[in-house]
Amino acid sequence: MQKAKDQNEKLRLKIKAYDHKLIDNSCRQIIDVAKRHDAEVVGPLPLPTENHKYTVNRSTFIDKNSREQFELRVHKRLIDILNPNHAIIESLSKLNLPAGIDIEIKMV
Repeated sequence: MQKAKDQNEKLRLKIKAYDHKLIDNSCRQIIDVAKRHDAEVVGPLPLPTENHKYTVNRSTFIDKNSREQFELRVHKRLIDILNPNHAIIESLSKLNLPAGIDIEIKMV
């Protein structure tokens, strides 16, 4: 049994950033644009944060026991826009988001 085409269409946005405040503000902008065009929005759903830890020697070759540790966190959010139309997709592509935000858009 096949479903109607407009029932199962959804636009999935996966957003990544290093700064959690920046990603929350960007999600708010995306949701405002989608609601302005009367779309149904699910999210933003927070996905698990990736933690990358790096250990580096402080000096080049003198003291092996003296080390620094750095951590890089990648925050992720997921937004689904149900039954998108062409105006929503066009306005999302024209949206001016700050640097450091990575958006992956899929039609599911």
